[in-house]
Amino acid sequence: MKSAHKKAVFSKVIIYVILIIIALAMLVPFLWMLSASIKSDREVFQYPFVWIPEVPKWSNYSEIWTKIPFGKFIQNTVFLTLVVTCLQLLTSSFAAYAFGKLKFKYKNALFMAYLSTIAMPWQVYMVPQFIMMRKMGLNDKLLAIICLQAFSAFGVFMMKQFYEGIPDELCEAARIDGMSEYKIYANIMLPLSKPALSTLTIFTFVTTWNDYLGPLIYLKSQEKKTIQLGLKMFIGQYSSDYGLIMAGSVISLIPVLIVFLILQRYFVEGVASTGLKG
Repeated sequence: MKSAHKKAVFSKVIIYVILIIIALAMLVPFLWMLSASIKSDREVFQYPFVWIPEVPKWSNYSEIWTKIPFGKFIQNTVFLTLVVTCLQLLTSSFAAYAFGKLKFKYKNALFMAYLSTIAMPWQVYMVPQFIMMRKMGLNDKLLAIICLQAFSAFGVFMMKQFYEGIPDELCEAARIDGMSEYKIYANIMLPLSKPALSTLTIFTFVTTWNDYLGPLIYLKSQEKKTIQLGLKMFIGQYSSDYGLIMAGSVISLIPVLIVFLILQRYFVEGVASTGLKG
């Protein structure tokens, strides 16, 4: 018994050591970003590498606001991310309720057809979407990105997996009491789906906030650009201001961390309850 206990303890120690090494390896790029954000361009790539420079260049965090309209870029990104996230939560949960709790003709076939769009890379239909948005007069407008990202097949799938774990008897009892499907959705299903909604919020917020290719295609005017496009303005043909780029990256990371810290207590529960892995 002692031998088996020692083996179990040794196995756990090995697992924890491996996990700590992996965690440290994943933290290195972020630590390098923090270090580079307080350096001059000459110090960023100097050898031997120094984590903390002798004279930290904290002015990078103030110059980022004056060299480019960084505040406007943040405003555009916040607006775009909040609108897209709210719309995806509404459309995904609403459609998932229909697919998970209602009975109608061709429900499974329609769900599988919608779900199959996940397997198709966005680059395949990127050009047709652009042509469609241009014909609708939405080119160089934030509304184009909002319209394209307001619906998510992944979000519908994730919410449907969660709703299927809620007993059907709960909905049947509400119907017997005279509640409409809209009231069942709003008063019963949504309050019970906080973990799944929190998980979807994190996924959608991070994806939209860090999106680069979408704004690059549809947004041309400087006053409508997002943070990711704004940071590109520090990359010139012959030189780049890496210190300012890293400072801007650190600032742009803060909202994502705040959202995750607020919702992280629901995150693990949401992933487990919706059956997602990996």
